[in-house]
Amino acid sequence: MDGFETVYLDSSVVIRRILNQPEALRPFNWSHGVSSELITVEIWRTLHRAQSQGRISADQFAVAQEEANQYVANIERVPVSPAVLARASGPFSAPIATLDAIHLSSALLWVEHRGKRLLFLTHDRQLATAALISGFEVHPRPPLLIP
Repeated sequence: MDGFETVYLDSSVVIRRILNQPEALRPFNWSHGVSSELITVEIWRTLHRAQSQGRISADQFAVAQEEANQYVANIERVPVSPAVLARASGPFSAPIATLDAIHLSSALLWVEHRGKRLLFLTHDRQLATAALISGFEVHPRPPLLIP
């Protein structure tokens, strides 16, 4: 991950870290983190679902909630603006789900506006492939999916 000051964080990266799931990215350091404002909703939906399904206790939820708040407070969040939605509505060179298209569009527009590079962090294989095809360096690097 050398040469990148800024990383784009998909919620899968933060959730795996918070819930201590297998293959969570460690070490997990960056100078500047960016994500779509969707990250907050995705984290909270996952935590509430995990608690309601009995996968985490109330105490574990409270710890995860505090850690989630710390991550979100330290991440620049790209608003889900009309420009992001317009970009996400357009074609991509790889199949991509709706929320992932919003994440990828947020990263693409951030790069266009800032003129800086981003390292794209995600555990989602389809999103990773679409980000790689869109010109991002991705970690962990996915095996390319053939659409």
